[in-house]
Parts: sequence; structure tokens; C-alpha cells
Amino acid sequence: MGFRLTSKIPLLLLFFIFTLTANAQEITVSGMVTSADDNLPLPGVNVIIKGTTNGTSTDFDGNYSIMVTKGEVLDFSFIGFTNQSITVGDQTEINVVMQVDAQALDEVVVVGYGELKVKDLTSAITTIKAEEIGKTPTGQAMQALQGKVAGLQVVSSGAPGASPTIRVRGIGSYPGVGDESPLYVVDGMFYDNIDFLNPSDIASISVLKDASASAIYGVKAANGVILIETNSGKFNQKGKITYDGYYGTQIAQNVLKMANSEQFVNMAMESGSPADIGYVQNAMQRYGRSRTNPNVPDVNTDWYDEILRPAAIMNHSLNFTGGSENASYAVGTNYFAQEGVLDMKNEYERFNVRAKLDFKVNNWLTVGGNTIFSNGTTYAQEASAWFTAYYAVPIMPVLDPSNTEAWPTPYASAEDLGYRGAKNPRPVMDNNRERLKIRKILANFYADMEIVPEKLSFKTSYNHSYETLNKREAGFPYFVSNGSQRQRESAFVTKRSEVYSKQIWDNVLTFTNKFDDHDVTIMAGTSFRDDSFDFVTGTGTNYPYDLSDDNEELWYLSQSEAETRTADDGGSRQYGMSYFGRVSYNFKDKYLVYGTFRADGSSKFQEKWGYFPTIGAGWVLSSESFMEDNNVIDYLKVRASWGQLGNDKVPASDGANSLSTEEVAIGDQLETGTVGSNTFDYLKWERTEEYNIGLTSRILDNKLSIEADYYIRNTKNAIIPINVPATGQSIRRNSGEIRNSGFELSLDWKNSISDKLSYNVGVNLSTLKNEVIDIFGQDYIDGGSAEFRQRTLVGEPLLAFFGYEVAGVYQNDAEIAADPTAQNEINNNNNILVPGDFKYRDMNNDGKIDGDDRVVLGSYLPSFNYGLNLGVDYKNFSFSANMLGQTGNKILNRKRGEVIFTPDGNMDADLAINRWHGEGTSNTYPSSSGLRRGWNQKMSDYLVEDGSFFRLQNVRMAYKFNGEELFGTPMPNATISLTAERPLTVFGYNGFNPEVQNGIDRQVYPIPAVYTVGLNIIF
Repeated sequence: MGFRLTSKIPLLLLFFIFTLTANAQEITVSGMVTSADDNLPLPGVNVIIKGTTNGTSTDFDGNYSIMVTKGEVLDFSFIGFTNQSITVGDQTEINVVMQVDAQALDEVVVVGYGELKVKDLTSAITTIKAEEIGKTPTGQAMQALQGKVAGLQVVSSGAPGASPTIRVRGIGSYPGVGDESPLYVVDGMFYDNIDFLNPSDIASISVLKDASASAIYGVKAANGVILIETNSGKFNQKGKITYDGYYGTQIAQNVLKMANSEQFVNMAMESGSPADIGYVQNAMQRYGRSRTNPNVPDVNTDWYDEILRPAAIMNHSLNFTGGSENASYAVGTNYFAQEGVLDMKNEYERFNVRAKLDFKVNNWLTVGGNTIFSNGTTYAQEASAWFTAYYAVPIMPVLDPSNTEAWPTPYASAEDLGYRGAKNPRPVMDNNRERLKIRKILANFYADMEIVPEKLSFKTSYNHSYETLNKREAGFPYFVSNGSQRQRESAFVTKRSEVYSKQIWDNVLTFTNKFDDHDVTIMAGTSFRDDSFDFVTGTGTNYPYDLSDDNEELWYLSQSEAETRTADDGGSRQYGMSYFGRVSYNFKDKYLVYGTFRADGSSKFQEKWGYFPTIGAGWVLSSESFMEDNNVIDYLKVRASWGQLGNDKVPASDGANSLSTEEVAIGDQLETGTVGSNTFDYLKWERTEEYNIGLTSRILDNKLSIEADYYIRNTKNAIIPINVPATGQSIRRNSGEIRNSGFELSLDWKNSISDKLSYNVGVNLSTLKNEVIDIFGQDYIDGGSAEFRQRTLVGEPLLAFFGYEVAGVYQNDAEIAADPTAQNEINNNNNILVPGDFKYRDMNNDGKIDGDDRVVLGSYLPSFNYGLNLGVDYKNFSFSANMLGQTGNKILNRKRGEVIFTPDGNMDADLAINRWHGEGTSNTYPSSSGLRRGWNQKMSDYLVEDGSFFRLQNVRMAYKFNGEELFGTPMPNATISLTAERPLTVFGYNGFNPEVQNGIDRQVYPIPAVYTVGLNIIF
């Protein structure tokens, strides 16, 4: 497939952009901006022509140059400094000295149903602006937050178009019962994910981490809330045209090294298995002997190399913004395309159109609307390819011309050598097509009325999200060998269509009053929700297929045989009504009180109403008299909050009363009777209670900012499975308690060290302790499978890996004879242990190894996350780098573990090289023969590996052209950038990457490195 997506670059769009360079003749005004505090130049100062969006920013020497006309006003603005406005006369040089703004913390951040100044916050909120989001070349906006927000875990996915897994402060629900994802609020509309949004359309993303910030959203907020504001136009600004795009390639990183043919043959010969040795001999007879080693077949296939490829990625956005005295607009379009690194029809593309309009009808009424249309198409991966490639034997080629029975392609089959199964991933990759079309429409309309000027306002808004998903899976027939085939009459097509409609109508009344030393804001509102879902699905077989993707018109149910068709449909509808309010009080900018309350009603559960209060308080110590003469601390606030949250991302009640017939022996007679059981789940939403204490500080002339928080979050009625005695069944009840606790710290330093150089350094870190407090008196709750057990225990993390600890490998017979546990296994269980077998730890010291020796081996949740960022600006050059990492998590290497089911497959090179093959050769890995014995196939810490890693996440270099002239013609402002995303990851885990969503690695998609060239132009 190569880089086919290059043919889809909108050439006409790019041509249009580069022709928009005509500008009115204007004079050039230039100058330098410096700080009154230290007389050093200020880089990055915004210089805007008042009433327009035209402008520039100072370079790293504080210099600027801008085209203006006489009489226009230049506005100079920079965070932490007082804005200045200067009218342009006849002068061509204007130098500006900016004063430090003592009210730098007056910056406004978005909160639920409103806004608050940073200095008034009593909650844990982190906001990431558009500039930072745009540094990451991705189609998923949340990916740009990885490593940048303390307490936010972002687990990447390498599949094209796939959303990352997002966790805010751990997991509060039992995995598999509910949805762990946070609530996304996009311009007032609720979403489960934001995979449809173009990252460059986002103005800011605010992560509401604690209960005080999130509780205003009631039953939706227990997993955290992500607020997204999209870009808007501004009143009294000239029109601005912005193109933003990039093109690049994706390369699979840290590709797992598998055993080559020579290593594989050595393992087979050492296994002692006559069958495995015979398979190798069959391969030499079929494919010949290697010239370099005649004991090895003349084939050495790297299966991962056969299924991987470089893959293209691109993004093109065109936006128009501006406004008049009474209207503002932001209109744009975006095209994003991404190939997958899996070498098949595996790709994602998305086309978006958006429009955001605001109108001042008069001096008391503003109305507006926002519409986003997204049309995405995904061709999904064949997930089994990753697992098959791991076990595919290297002594077999991809194609085998001697396999004359194979059709339509002569694929090689390991069955022809004697193995079980074809062990070839290509047939299913080449003969499956799974397409998903996703169309989403977000429509938002509002009216904002100022009832009493600057005192009382009322806003009503209607949001409607309409989404359609059309899934089609087509499977073409093929034959490789008897164990790997899809017969001609079994060619199938499956269709499924889903429709989601979500409506929200909000009404909010806000009262604000400032008198003397008091500042009060009171908000009250209502919200009505209507969510519906419908689906229809059908299947059919034996249709006139065509392997060409250009003949998809044949892939319809109507083309299949009528008697093979099946169909099904269904749906649901749920309503909700909410009442909420908020009070924010500020006294002398020193003492802060903040409280919210929400009452949520829902048709989803038997218990119709839930009530969620919260309260927070803050004390600005730096405003106290005893801090006045302090020359270090510029601002210091301590804050604390408590609140309750709800989680309705759990299933509604379900189940039934049932009767079963049982036979039991009573005396000498076999009696028949009935047993009644009730498996009905009486469920309600989960309730989370959270305590948070923290501080916010600015020190050393506002150069260093500090945010620190400690929290305890308890889910007190978590839904858990409960075993029903004597029935073998389980029911779900709100009977569990789960705790997440941790510490979060963010430090950011910004400074200019010379008149030409400025820099910024930031670090954030967070700890997490996930702990089960109560499981309704049960000893444990089992998860995973019998072979790969996970277990939930009181005092341990949710679904912790559970198994044996390996103490080493038996090196000789004497060591086996001296070990009481080994002798017990030999004498009492008739199990033969030999050198090269595992030595397990007898945890309870009873002289034997059994299920009672199993212990918790770790959790897939990291206990420590950290992020580092660095930025350097020099003149028109900018450089930034982001790094991140995590520790404390474990990964179950199930690929290795499934040797229990597939003992004759390949293995990774680390295992092949470091296997035990004689006394003293290894105390970590068993022998080749040992891998095939049940004693060594137990769930143990041999399979549960350390998931810690460090990553150079993003490196970006950019150069900005500020209104340069070309052949005497003024050119638009432009920025050219080079970006490397994930170029380096350091870890010890034996897999593609250490980011595994649920900690179980069986067929995880590789996360590629991405290298792009970007261009941003502003007209």
C-alpha cells in the first residue's frame, strides 16, 4: 500500500492558500518590548492591531515588525504583564516597556456551566491550551495530553483512528462492569469520547480532577470530567485565514525480536520432542538446507517484518475567523488521514466541517450556535495477525509454490510440515475487510440574556449529538490447508447499523455581585437529557465476491443467498432531569468558599434520584499582612474540598427468577426436585466521595508556578459480582468499596536568561494507590481465566495478577533432591522434575507447591507517573521536548504464556537466547523441554513482567517567518516545524511497547514513532 494517502492531499486547497498573499499597502512599524522589572526583552508578546485578528509576536530578542496603517491602535499583551495600547502616527519605531501585572492570576478557566478566575479556584483543575495541543501530530486530541497533566493517565493506541485510554486518578469501578472513561463535555454536549474532533479546532482542554470541580455534573462525573472549548471568532476583528497542516510517516518502534531459524531449530532439538524434531526435518526436505548451517532449513522468515510497513499520516486544516461589532464567526474544515503499520487494508480518514457563530442582537441579548459535522471511515486491523505472527515458525516462507492445493494464493502452511495449524498470518489479513463508517453531528444553539446589566443573566442552550455507525465485515474464501481455510460457500458479509441520538436542554440563571470587599456568584440551573440508541444487523453468505477493493458494490446482503440471511434489531431510550446550583464567594481576594449541588433523576435505574453535594475553601496567604515583606513568594493559596460524585456508566438492572430441576440422593433413593434462584441485579449508580487538599503558588517574581494536591477518592457502592451459593451463578450488587489515593505535583519555570534567549522547564508527577476496601465479605473475586488468573482481594489493587513466585531454575539433580517441595511433587503428585525446570517459592512453608502458595504479583495500574517538558526560544527559532514515564505497573506476557495451548510455535529471541541449556546458563528461564511441561506453565512472575518505561515523547523544532517580504511583496506570517513523536522509548518488557490498556499483552497493536513536517500560515 506504501504511501497511497499522498494522492488524497487536497491540492486545490493548498493552491488556494498560497495565492492569498495580496495585502493592502501599509507602513512597517517595528520596535522592541522589554520588561520594566529587569529591562530584559520579552519574547512571545502578542502585538495585535486593535479590532482585528491581524498581528504578530515578539521574537526571542523582544523585537517585532508589523504592517499597519496610520491611526490604527496596537495592543501589546503578555501573560503576567499589564496590557498596553498605542496609537500609530507617523512613527515607524515603537518601543514598549511592559509593567508586571499583579493580577496575572486573573486568567479565566472553564468550569462546569461557567467560568472562574484561576485565583478563585478551590478545585484541582489543569488546563492545556491550543498551542500545546498542536505540537502533537495526532488525530486524537487527548493523545496530546500524555505526560502533561498530573493525575491523568493516557494509554496510547497505535491503531489508526483509535482513541487512547484515559484514566483520571485511577479506577473506581470494577473492570468489566462499567465504563472507566471520563465524561467529555464539548461546548456543553456530553460525549463518551472525542475521537471525532480535530485537535486544531480546540481552544482549550480542562481536566477537572477532584470532586469539587466535577460534582456539578452529578452522575456523569465519577471518572473525572474533561471540558473542551472549540475555537471561536471575536467581535470587532478583521477576518483571518489560517492554514495548519503536516505530513509524515509512522515507523513501528521496538519491534519484538523473534527467534531466527537457527535458534528455533536449537530449541526444537533440545525439546526432546520427536514430533518437533521431525517437523524441522520435514522443512529441510521441503525447502532445502541452509548453506551456512546445513542443520537448519534454507528459510529464515521474520514474520513481524512480513506484516509491518511504514505508514503515512497527514492533516490539513483551513479556518476562517473574525467578526464585526455585532457578529463573530469561526468556520473551518479539516482532513485527517492515517495508515496503519499493519500491512493490509488498515487505515483511517476523517473529514470535518464546523461553523461557530455569535450575534449581539441588542445590548441585552446574544444568540449563537455551533455545528460540527464529522465523517470518518476506519478499515480495522486483523487483530489475530499479531498473535499468529508471534507463534509463526521461522522455518517456513510466506508463500510456498509447492502448496498447489492453496487458493487463490499459494500461501505456505505449517501443517504441511506436521505442525498444528497453518501458522501464517497473511491469509486472514488478505481476505478480511472490516470497515466502519462513523458520521457525527454536533449542533449547539444558545440565547444569553442580560436581565440586569453585570448582575443577573439567563442562558438557555440546546445541544444535539446525532451519530451513525455503519459496520461492514466481508470475508473472502480461501484455502491454505485443512486447518486453515474458508470454503467458497462460506464467503460472508455482515452489516450492522447503529444510530445514537443525545439531546440536552440546559437553562442557567447566574447572579454576580461585587460590593465592598465581597464578591459573590450564584448560579442555578436545570438540565434535561434524552438519549436513544437503535441498531439493526444482518448476515449473509455465498455472495459473488470479488477480491478487489474496487468492487465493493458486490458486498451487500442482497447479493447473498436468501436462505442464509439473518437479521436482528434492538434499541433503548433513557431520560434524565437534573437540578443544580453553585455558590462562589470571595472576601478581599483572601478567603474563598465554593459549593455546588446537583440532583440527578434518571430512568435507567430503579432508584430514580441521586444527590451530589460538594464544598471547597481557599485561603490566599500571600494577601495577608504577615506576607507583605516577603520577597520570594508572590502568590500562595491553600485549598481543600470535599464532594460526592455519581457514575451511571454501569449497566442497568437485569436478570430473572429461574427454576432448575435437580436430582439428589436421599438415603438409598434418587429424588428429583426443583431449585429456585434469583439472579436479578438491583442496581443504581455508583457513588464516589473524594477529599482533596492542595496549594497553588507563584514564587521568584512569578517565574516558578507550583500546583500540589493530595486526594482520597472512595467509591462506596461499587458494583461487583457476588457468587450465589449452590447455584454456580453470580449477581451484581452495589456492595463494593474501592479507594484511589495519591499525590500530584506540577512545577513550571519560565525565564529569560539573556536578551536573546528564553526558556521554560516543567515537571509533573503523580502517585496512585488503588486499593479494594470491601467486596461484601467475600474472600476474593476471580477474574481473567483459570490459566492466567487475576484476583481481587481486600487490601490489594483491582484485578491484580495472581500466581506463583519463581525462586529460580533447578540447575542439577542434587538441587532437586535437596528441595522438599520438589520431592513432594515427585513422590506425591507423580510429577518428574529435571534440571531446567522452575523452582517455585513455598510461600506458606508447608513443604509443597499448591494453590495456597499463590500471591499477588502486581497490578496493571502504574503507581508513579511523571512528565518533563523543556522549551527554548532563540530569535525566530523555537525548540521543545516532552518526556514521560511510569513505574510500578506489571504486564502479563500472555503471548509467552499461551505455549500451554501452542507448544510447537516460535518464541521471542530473548527467551531463545537466555533459556536454560545447561548448569549455570540461566536462573530465569526454563529449558526448551521445560517450556512444554505443565509444571513450568503455571501462572507466575515469569509471565508477569515489569511495565516501567521512559519515553522521549515529543521533540519539535520550528522557525517563524514574521511578515517577511518576498520580491518586495509582504508575505503572511508562517511557521515551519519538524516534529518527532515517540522517537525513543526505553523499557525492559519483552513486547512491542509497555503501554497495554488492561495489562494483558496478547495481540496489542504496536505504537509507532511519528515523524512529520508541518506548516502554519496566517493571512
